[in-house]
Amino acid sequence: MLPTKEVTSRLANEDAVLVRVDSAQGSVPREAGAWMAVFGNTVVGTIGGGHLELQAIEEARLRLAGAAGAPVLRYPLGPALGQCCGGVVHLRYENLGAADAASLAQRLHTGATPLALFGGGHVGKALIHVLGTLPFAIAWIDSRDEIFPAQVPDNVRCEHSDPVQAAVAELAPGSRVLVMSFSHAEDLDIVAACLKRLRERADLPYVGLIGSKTKWATFRHRLEERGFGADELARITCPIGIPGITGKEPEVIAVAVAAQLLQTPLP
Repeated sequence: MLPTKEVTSRLANEDAVLVRVDSAQGSVPREAGAWMAVFGNTVVGTIGGGHLELQAIEEARLRLAGAAGAPVLRYPLGPALGQCCGGVVHLRYENLGAADAASLAQRLHTGATPLALFGGGHVGKALIHVLGTLPFAIAWIDSRDEIFPAQVPDNVRCEHSDPVQAAVAELAPGSRVLVMSFSHAEDLDIVAACLKRLRERADLPYVGLIGSKTKWATFRHRLEERGFGADELARITCPIGIPGITGKEPEVIAVAVAAQLLQTPLP
C-alpha cells in the first residue's frame, strides 16, 4: 500500500500526528514538504531517519497523548542530535483524526510535479507503478477508457480523451509529458499538439516520445510538413530514458524514464 493511502486508511480507526519538514537550511536529510505520520504503534513515511526522526517521533507521540506544543519546532543538525549534517530543519506538527482523511491525500501531494502520461500499454502500466511512488501528480490519458485498471496509485488520475491529443490543451502548466499511445498516428498528433502548446505558451519543460531514432526521423519529417521548425523539434526527447540502460523490458524502460524525469529541471 502506498504511504498516503496507508495513512488515510489508518486514520479511520486511530489518530496520528503528521510531521512535515516546514523549511530547511544547509545540509539536511530531506527537503521541505517531506513528511511522516506517527501513530501509536507505527510510523508511515520518513523525514530522513537518524536521531532527528527519532526525536520527532517521540515529540509526536507526546502530542498524541495530549501534550501541547508549538506547531513548528527548530532542530539544528549538530552534535546534540548525533548528526553532522550541519543544517537546520524546522518541523511542523499537526494532529490528525478521521475527519482529516478525505483531504489529506490532496494536501500531501500539493507541490508535486505535474506529469501527463499518454498511453496505457505495457510500458505505460510499468511507468505508473514506478511514478506512483515518486513526487509527481500524474494525469494518465488514453483514447480507450477500458484500458485503465480498477486501482491506481493515489497520485494518478485516469482520463479518457477522444481525440486523445485534445487533452494537451488542458494540461497543468509545467507538466512533463510522456507519449506512448497504442498507435504511431496518435503519437504524432499528441506530439504536434505539444509543439503547438510550446509555441503558444512554452510551459511544457519535457516532452518525451517513446521509440527509436528511426521512428523519430520519420516523425521529424512529418512534423516539418506540419510547419514546425528545427528549434521547435529540438524540444522533443526521443528516444526517452537516461543513456546507458539498454534493456527493453517495460520495467527497465520505466526506471530509465523515471530517472530522466527526475533530472529535468524546474521551468
